[in-house]
Amino acid sequence: MKTESKKKTLGMVLKGYPRISETFISNEIRLLEEMGFNIHIYSMRAPRENFSHKSIKAIKARVTYLPSSMVWGLPALLWYNIRLFCKMPKRYRECLRLMKARFALAPKKYTWVKHMLQAGYIMQKSVLDDGVDLAHMHGHFAHTPTTVTMYAAFLADIPFSFTAHAKDIYTQDPRRIQDKVDRAKFVVTCTKYNAEHLEKTVGGRKPIHCVYHGINLDLFSPNGRGTKARTPYQILTVARFVEKKGLDTVLMALAKLRSEGLDFRYTLVGEGKARFNRKIEKLIKDLGLSDVTTLTGTITHDDVIELLGSSDCFTLGCREAKDGDRDGIPNVVAESMATGVPVTATDVSGVPELVVHEETGLLCPSDDVDALADIIRRSLTDDELRARIIPAANETVHELFNNKKLIRTLGEIYKSHGVPCSK
Repeated sequence: MKTESKKKTLGMVLKGYPRISETFISNEIRLLEEMGFNIHIYSMRAPRENFSHKSIKAIKARVTYLPSSMVWGLPALLWYNIRLFCKMPKRYRECLRLMKARFALAPKKYTWVKHMLQAGYIMQKSVLDDGVDLAHMHGHFAHTPTTVTMYAAFLADIPFSFTAHAKDIYTQDPRRIQDKVDRAKFVVTCTKYNAEHLEKTVGGRKPIHCVYHGINLDLFSPNGRGTKARTPYQILTVARFVEKKGLDTVLMALAKLRSEGLDFRYTLVGEGKARFNRKIEKLIKDLGLSDVTTLTGTITHDDVIELLGSSDCFTLGCREAKDGDRDGIPNVVAESMATGVPVTATDVSGVPELVVHEETGLLCPSDDVDALADIIRRSLTDDELRARIIPAANETVHELFNNKKLIRTLGEIYKSHGVPCSK
């Protein structure tokens, strides 16, 4: 057996690492390391993008990529799990009984088996073979990463916790979350809206801590530019192409504004599954916005920051999707506010915790094209409004969304629950 580290280790299970859309997780890991936590990352799949943010280079944590396929990865999964069963048959059987007790709630039975096998892989390959001294496990997102986290912690006989974000809360059976909450030592979530929902549906038995993601405020500043906007106005959206982002509402609002004579250019950053990409492209064409719209696809965080520096308005049409999915507080909303870009958005989920209507931005109901068009126009043309909300938004972000302060709070939560830290 080779010993990777003699330090007590916080194992962190992620859906994928690194991921362009999850800067907040990589920033969290980096800052927790600076606090003295020794972290080992367990990624449930390999990176899907061929580039990553510069901040990833500052992370020291080793990464173990778990076999993600029940076809190509099955030989490795079976090999390590058979070895683990031979070494600790009683504990392994108990974990199988745990899995069986939860099996009825599994939407996809084969993935339930895979998660158990991935947990066994962590225990045998990382802990027993590589000598990682796990003291605590933490899963990011309350669905599949936390399932793997829970089984791995059970096999290692150590406590676990998890962070619940958005889709993972609202699109799974509450009984599945309740089961995880009951077994976890504590739970973290990223908005007061989420915390209240969890307290109502599954809370009361374990601590549920609310800690905003925060952003790296060193990267964002108005850079001395004035608050007035000039034509052609530069409007920006950064979002994954999924139902809950309300991009169709945004595009229809922009088409209405153009028909009324507003002179603007629109940049849409992001992408989604091929079907949704085609739908957005077709809607842009059908609404007559092709000549004023730029589709960038997925770009780096540095490129997003550069776009924010030249934008006059950031807009997003968040809604509750048919399956219950909804946003928390998109980090790009905070990034826009910190850069001096007025935010026009919908009053969904945790967004009003940061964007206060008429004070730090403008909000409207979801799926209301006329209302969204109205607040976009106001944010661009009402100089008095801009002069009031831009500095107020910047001040609010610095008060509530400083990730250095927030991750220190998170680190103190870890330490209060006995997670080892060297500082």
